[in-house]
Amino acid sequence: MLLLDWYRRARRALPWRGETDPYRIWLSEVMLQQTTVAAVGQRYHRFLARFPDLAALAAAPWEEVAAEWAGLGYYARARHLHAAARAMVAAGGFPRDAAGLCALPGIGPYTAAAVAAIAFGEPVVPVDANVERVMARLFGIDRPLPGARRLLAALAQGFMDQPAARAAAGDFAQALFDLGAGLCTPRAPDCAPCPWHDFCIARRSGRAAELPLRQEKRPRSRLFGIHFLLRDAAGRIGVRQRPPAGLFGGMWELPGTPWRAAPWAEAEALAHAPVSAAPWQPAAGEVVHLLTHRELRLRLMVAEAPALPPGLSPLPAAAALPSLMRRLLALAEGEAGSVRSGKRRH
Repeated sequence: MLLLDWYRRARRALPWRGETDPYRIWLSEVMLQQTTVAAVGQRYHRFLARFPDLAALAAAPWEEVAAEWAGLGYYARARHLHAAARAMVAAGGFPRDAAGLCALPGIGPYTAAAVAAIAFGEPVVPVDANVERVMARLFGIDRPLPGARRLLAALAQGFMDQPAARAAAGDFAQALFDLGAGLCTPRAPDCAPCPWHDFCIARRSGRAAELPLRQEKRPRSRLFGIHFLLRDAAGRIGVRQRPPAGLFGGMWELPGTPWRAAPWAEAEALAHAPVSAAPWQPAAGEVVHLLTHRELRLRLMVAEAPALPPGLSPLPAAAALPSLMRRLLALAEGEAGSVRSGKRRH
């Protein structure tokens, strides 16, 4: 089969490529969601050094898992990873098919199909954005995404009717990933070396770069908030843990207002300060953090107090701080001197 022949010659060298351990395959797929291959490589090895197998991950306290995940973003993935590991250990191990995997916390159809195909050889095709793009171009599909997703998934799964693809389901899935990531890219696809060059309808019609069509995206909604950085007399920073559910669930954060659609006035926000009577001063600047469908715009106020109040803990050395909170801490660095001297930056 042309695609498999191409893949065996040109496949990418990735840290998880060639793995047969379903735990390692699953971990790589979860880490890669909403994240680039470049960002995941080193973190993958580091995570495995700390949690080398399913039992180690399941036995670890959530705080350790959250700390190791910090900086990778989309923290619900880590919560689900931990919960699914515990569920699998309790059940005796990995389900060996996509249906069983889909029943676990946080494992959707794509991840279930990827693990089932690569680890267990189940003849299913995991469909991500790369695979959707390849199918839309190969078959010349004019229906825009996301409405075309079911059709594109059916077209991809249709390849499992071919004996060569069915017999090498894991390689076929990874070949599609590599084709989309390396040649059939979103912009300026490199059609000449593509193994399906002669059969691609979009290439023959000169439309490869414009497919797949997409419905116009809705603009991201904006959420605003003000957070408070309070240092005690020893210079320790007060933090609290976010609720287990929701954005950044279970992670440490600087206390602050709820995030809402309208900007906060400083005087209004002080009702949410950990010590309302502290000499709060606004830090210069704003942190803008983009999520898939939302944009967070956060400001910071800083102060010192003799001691941290009830409800706040000193920032642990290995705290699972989201990158958003680390950016707020960085914003505060320029304020440290001015707070201690009683001066305000303008």
